[in-house]
Amino acid sequence: HIHHTAACNGELQYPIATVTTSSSSFRVGVRVIRSSSVPDSTALQHERTQRRRPYLHRARKQRMAPAKLTPQPWSKKMASRACFAAAVAASSSRRGGASAFGGGRALSSVVGRSSFAASPASATAVADGSSLAVAFANNIGSGGAMAAAAAGGRTSIDSIRLRMSSAEATEPVTSSPRRVKTAHAEVSEDTVSIKGWVRTVRKQKTLAFVEVNDGSSMSGIQCVLPFDEVDEDTLKEIDKLTTGCSVDATGTIVKSQGGKQSVELSASSLRIVGTCPGETYPLAKKRHSLEYLRTIAHLRPRTNTIAAVSRVRSTLAGGVHAFFQTEGFNYVQTPLITASDCEGAGEMFRVTTLDTDDVASLPRAKDEDGKELPGVDYGEDFFGKAAFLTVSGQLGGETYATALGDVYTFGPTFRAENSQTARHLAEFWMVEPEMAFADLTSAMDNAEAMLKSVVGLALKECEEDLTFFAKFFDKGLKDRLEKLVNKPFVRVAYRDAIEYLQEEIAKDPSAWQFPEVEFGTDLATEHERWLAETKFESAVFVYNYPKKIKAFYMRDNDEDGGETVNAMDLLVPGVGELVGGSQREERLDVLVEKMKELDLDVEDYWWYLDLRRFGSVPHAGYGLGFERLVTYVCGIENIRDAIAFPRYPGNAEF
Repeated sequence: HIHHTAACNGELQYPIATVTTSSSSFRVGVRVIRSSSVPDSTALQHERTQRRRPYLHRARKQRMAPAKLTPQPWSKKMASRACFAAAVAASSSRRGGASAFGGGRALSSVVGRSSFAASPASATAVADGSSLAVAFANNIGSGGAMAAAAAGGRTSIDSIRLRMSSAEATEPVTSSPRRVKTAHAEVSEDTVSIKGWVRTVRKQKTLAFVEVNDGSSMSGIQCVLPFDEVDEDTLKEIDKLTTGCSVDATGTIVKSQGGKQSVELSASSLRIVGTCPGETYPLAKKRHSLEYLRTIAHLRPRTNTIAAVSRVRSTLAGGVHAFFQTEGFNYVQTPLITASDCEGAGEMFRVTTLDTDDVASLPRAKDEDGKELPGVDYGEDFFGKAAFLTVSGQLGGETYATALGDVYTFGPTFRAENSQTARHLAEFWMVEPEMAFADLTSAMDNAEAMLKSVVGLALKECEEDLTFFAKFFDKGLKDRLEKLVNKPFVRVAYRDAIEYLQEEIAKDPSAWQFPEVEFGTDLATEHERWLAETKFESAVFVYNYPKKIKAFYMRDNDEDGGETVNAMDLLVPGVGELVGGSQREERLDVLVEKMKELDLDVEDYWWYLDLRRFGSVPHAGYGLGFERLVTYVCGIENIRDAIAFPRYPGNAEF
């Protein structure tokens, strides 16, 4: 086992690791030297308790050329030690590096923002100091060794287990083809491995073309297998290939001879990993409806549409975290089980361990005199009270915002709303930031910056997928997303929005499903989309909504005597409402009165009210329905296609 600890004192960092094997032990130390006259460098020191071997090179101001070292044969044991030492040294220096030199065999691969290079006389592991560097001694037999080090002076290695017999310790290192994701395939002379699922197979007299997709990109890669250049086992496997089977193809990445792709795999061998009977495979090579694909949700990620949605969703999720982390927000995980109804609407899923199959056994609620009342006594339930799945992480977020300043939650929420529309799910994800010492303007500013950031990231990172969506789902998708990123959001008061709608509806009331619009109307999707798509042709914040159509925690506006609340909705073209937020009511007496008006039990929210009793501050936040963001960015209509396994009334499959 290897245990690693790190300490930082001023400009010096001293990570120390101790390695103990059956035959010897040694320590590895790294010191990062910084001064105005000397460039950053890393000194790597190696100390053996029994004997010394010069297989580690000390890197100082001038790196010694590998050719000057005497190559030595690598054993598995030596490879694992050198891999570990080089990874620690490289990962602990922001701009420095450390090298491990040997007889020319590959030691490991370093992933993350690190790089790995091997020359005939050396192998080098170097990290750039800005991300996690993970070194795998993946050529050390079944036992193997792993070293993980976070850069920038925050190195943390938990343990490494070396399992080798004395015979294994002297065996030479053997290399295996490096796996390449199809999204990152580039022309190279190296032999690589492509692993994925077969989309199509075309056989000719002298060669076969196999399209393999590993999920990292839309297009996958074409594998070309000349019959006279592959082994006998590969020829047998080619005859068994079917759409959907998983394969491992080995060869070199070369420039494609065709015009549909830039590179292809000139394969020397192919092995079937998992067969797929073509006659029963539900995803034949044709376009399936999204409705049909929902019935086979376990297989639909293999289709172009759902795979593209998944990649875009992943990029958006990463962008959300990156934005808030960059802005100095703390990520808080709020509970999924709660006794509080955040929205006050009562549409919540109950959580209970009571035996509901045996109704007669359920404990009955009783009054003070012991007389049974209608309903169940949830005091005898698991949590000692009625419990539900949360509809929002906001209330929990507020508690941490009043201590940490700026926080955000990003997790699943639930609503038992009996809706079969294309805009609603029973289980959905919410992004909910909360900001202390903030007002509604601060919330709108943050929401606008966040959306511009994550959508801009999707435009940059998901170009191929967005091109697919623009071709098959929404011709104007990219232009719409570019406008959102580059054009300032409009901000309009609710009263003004109502007047604009009334003027437009008066021209032809029959063209509207809900023509009755007045102050107090909860805007329908057609109203929201008209404002965003026609009136302003832009994303638009509508703010200062009537009090009676908003939640209890929103701050009353003093200007109109509390007729409106300091709340906002963000409306975007193609979707309608995407974000909802408000300044929270920080005044204890006002909040208590509002809760009583809605028949909310004040005792259930005692902890929430404590935030107003002890050091209350103005604070604001908002909620972003993540699946709605995915549908907006992908240009798809039904929110059920924006999540892996949709939950809605009558459906909880998979």
